[in-house]
Amino acid sequence: QVQLVESGGGLVQAGGSLRLSCAASGIIFRFVTMGWYRQAPGKQRELVATITIGATTTYADSVKGRFTIPRDNAKNTVYLQMNSLKPEDAAVYYCNTAPKPSSTYWGQGTQVTVSS
Repeated sequence: QVQLVESGGGLVQAGGSLRLSCAASGIIFRFVTMGWYRQAPGKQRELVATITIGATTTYADSVKGRFTIPRDNAKNTVYLQMNSLKPEDAAVYYCNTAPKPSSTYWGQGTQVTVSS
């Protein structure tokens, strides 16, 4: 059974940084492209960053230059380093496979709140 557990969210001032973690189990992590998604209240869930098994990354235009998505295959963990946070980055952040997420893999997510 695949389990993805997100952590690291919290309250931060605009311009601050957070690092999110996603620990995966029940999946051959090193063979899977992973992504971070976010969903703000009243908005659709969006894909913000991906990392392939070869460590090629992609980013949504809204986070490019501010977020990075490293992965540690030995720890079955993918991270989202978020710098220069803006109020519009506030959302619940989730990890999942990418670019197509699995409907059965969604975890509880981790809340990011950015104060202006």
